Amino acid sequence: MSDKEETALDGGLNVTLTLRLLMHGKVTFSSNDPSGETVKKMREESGARINISEGSSPERIVTITGPTEGIFRAFSMIAQKFEEDITAAMTNSNVTSKPPVTLRLVFPGSQCGSLIGKGGSKIKEIRETTGAQVQVAGDMLPDSTERAVTISGTPQAITQCVRHICSVMLESPPKGATIPYRPKVLPVGAHAVLAPQHSAQVSGQTGATRLGFDKSEK
Repeated sequence: MSDKEETALDGGLNVTLTLRLLMHGKVTFSSNDPSGETVKKMREESGARINISEGSSPERIVTITGPTEGIFRAFSMIAQKFEEDITAAMTNSNVTSKPPVTLRLVFPGSQCGSLIGKGGSKIKEIRETTGAQVQVAGDMLPDSTERAVTISGTPQAITQCVRHICSVMLESPPKGATIPYRPKVLPVGAHAVLAPQHSAQVSGQTGATRLGFDKSEK
């Protein structure tokens, strides 16, 4: 990570970031924990605010808000939880190689150029530095001005990748208004095309705004 990026993160310790993760309804943290103890522990240990949306959509929005270090701690815990779930699932299967943790992040389209860098230099640097695989979608997500950024790797690699992404967010704020991607509620009888298991989408917003904390997500 460059000195400029380190400075951006150090200067952003008191800046509130909001990240939104999109997950299959059956693999959110509370799926096997009706009492919500897992989420409660993550909130207490990370210092970040974590809310899981409710409703009839087949997917759930997990909103994480806090200072950068709190965000990194929360993200590390989330990635580790997914790793544990993958390991547990493998004990009852014939799979011999462990698949990586895969997350889908949502990035404002106006910031994707900064994430990719000139000639792809920035995204290449992130891949080489963190060991995570990073792919930026070419098209906007439906009814939004955001693009999906898929990262996969070990929990450690993913957390380091998120650090780089946050530094880009702080260095290059989005231009104009960002229309966030929202999963749609399906009509009765419709079939969902769901994101891959353990996928997540993250949408960052700097400042004190509370993007995502509307009534449907409390």
